[in-house]
Amino acid sequence: MTRQVDVLVVGAGPAGLVAASLLAATGARVEVLEREQQAGGVPRHCAHRGFGNRPRALTGPAYARLLADAAVRAGADVRTGVTALDWAGPRTLATVGPQGAQALAARAVVLATGARERPRAARLVPGTRPAGVYTTGELQQAVHLYGQHIGTRVVIVGAEDVSYAAADTVRTAGADVVALVTDRPRAQTAPARVVEARLRHRTPLLTCTTVTELLGHGRVSGVRVRHRDGRTATLPCDTVVFTGDFVPDHELARRGALTLDPGTRGPTVDGALRTSRPGVFAAGSLLHAVESADTAAREGAHAATAVRDWLADAEWPGGVPVIAQTPLSRIVPNRVTPGCGLPYLLRTAVPLSRPVLQVSQDGRRLHRERPGPRTVPPHRPLTLGAGWAHRVDPKGGPVRVTLA
Repeated sequence: MTRQVDVLVVGAGPAGLVAASLLAATGARVEVLEREQQAGGVPRHCAHRGFGNRPRALTGPAYARLLADAAVRAGADVRTGVTALDWAGPRTLATVGPQGAQALAARAVVLATGARERPRAARLVPGTRPAGVYTTGELQQAVHLYGQHIGTRVVIVGAEDVSYAAADTVRTAGADVVALVTDRPRAQTAPARVVEARLRHRTPLLTCTTVTELLGHGRVSGVRVRHRDGRTATLPCDTVVFTGDFVPDHELARRGALTLDPGTRGPTVDGALRTSRPGVFAAGSLLHAVESADTAAREGAHAATAVRDWLADAEWPGGVPVIAQTPLSRIVPNRVTPGCGLPYLLRTAVPLSRPVLQVSQDGRRLHRERPGPRTVPPHRPLTLGAGWAHRVDPKGGPVRVTLA
C-alpha cells in the first residue's frame, strides 16, 4: 500500500531540515526520511564551534539539535532509521525502516542526501587491510558519538579544512598527529590555520607527497609515502585518516535517471533547485560536495520557496545549461532559468590572483564581475551573482562562465 504526503524530504541534514521546517509551517504534510538513527547530518559529530549565523556560533551537535527540533515543532514528521531504496514512480519512493517496507508518494520530493568522503578503497591505495583506517566522518563519530579509542599515533591524508578538523579530533581523543600528507604543493586551508598547527601543535605538513601503501597486519603499523623527487619514506603510526575528496551521495538521483552534472557529479539544478524531473528538487552537499552547513541551510530555505510555488501549480521550465570552463572546475546551479536569483557557487582547480569572471552565450557577453577575494586558493568557493540571468536566450546554446 502506498502512503501519500505533500512533500517528502530525503535526508535530515541542514538542507533537508530547514526545507522541512519552512514547508511544514505552511500547513503542508511533510515527511523527512533519515537513514541514521538521529537527525542533524554531519554537524552531529562536529564538536567544534562555527555553525549558525549567530553572534556566538554553535557547536555542530547544538546546531543539529536546533534544526531538528525546529522541524518537529513546525509539524514535520522526522523519521530516523529509514532508508529510501529506489523509485517506485515519478515521485514515489520505496523505503525500508523499523516499520518494514513502505512506499511513499508525494506531490514534491526534496533530495538532500548530502556527500561523503571517498574511503581508502575508492582511492586505490594499495597494501594490507588492517584495522585503524578511518574517514573524517568515521573518526568524528568514533570519538564524539561513541567515545571509542582510536589509537595513539595518527597520519592524516589531506591538508584541507576538514583535514585540520580531523587533527583537532585526534588531539581531543588524546592521540598525536604524526603528519598531514598531501600530494598538492600547499595546504588547501587558511595560512593561519597551517601556522597554528605547526607552531602550537608541532604538526608536520608534508606537501607534494603521496601515500603509496598501508602497512601492518591486524592493525596499521605505518604508511609508505613517496615525495615529488622520488624519495620514499615510512611513517610509523597505528591509525590513518583519509580526509576530503568528497563525492555526492547521488545513488538515489542516479537510480531515478536524473540528469547529473559532470563537474559536481550531483543532479543538475536551476536557480530554483529544480532537477530534470518535474516535482523533484535537490539541495545542500548533494549538489556541491562540500560547502558549509550554513550554505546547505540557505539552499534548504530556497528549495522550500520553490516547492511552495510548485505545489501552487507553477511551471517546470527546462533551462539552459551553465558550464564552468577550465580552470574553473564546477558551478552550482548548473542550469539557468528566468527569475531565479540564487547566487552561483564556483570552485577553481588552480590558484587565482585578482580573478575576473565572464559570462557569455553563443559568443555574446552577458556579464563581467570581479569576485571579492583578491587571491583565491584552489578548491575554495567563488560566488557569482545571478543578475545576468534575464539576458540569457532560452533558445540559445549553453551559457559559459570563464576567467576573463
